[in-house]
Amino acid sequence: MIEFDFELDYFDEVEGDIEIAKLWYYEQNPDTHLEERFADAIKDTITKLQKNPFIYHPIFENIRIAHPKFFPYGVHFIINEDKKEILIVAILHNKQGKSKMIKRL
Repeated sequence: MIEFDFELDYFDEVEGDIEIAKLWYYEQNPDTHLEERFADAIKDTITKLQKNPFIYHPIFENIRIAHPKFFPYGVHFIINEDKKEILIVAILHNKQGKSKMIKRL
């Protein structure tokens, strides 16, 4: 398999997306360490999409979504082929509407 290894950038709000989700998982049951498993799943998903972002098809305009295993979230991103860069726009629960992500564009 060809690996592209794109540079990674993200909107400032993405860190907040992750923190909100981690807090929610922690509050569900602090002893399960779900918040840590969630963060690891997001990191793994970002590593995978960074190596080959083209396996994810555009779903809206030029936005693509990568889904982590076991968690109902999506990493919404744009590929800038000229700069060899991936821009993460949002990390949202699958039930959240596109409007939050679209406002960031």
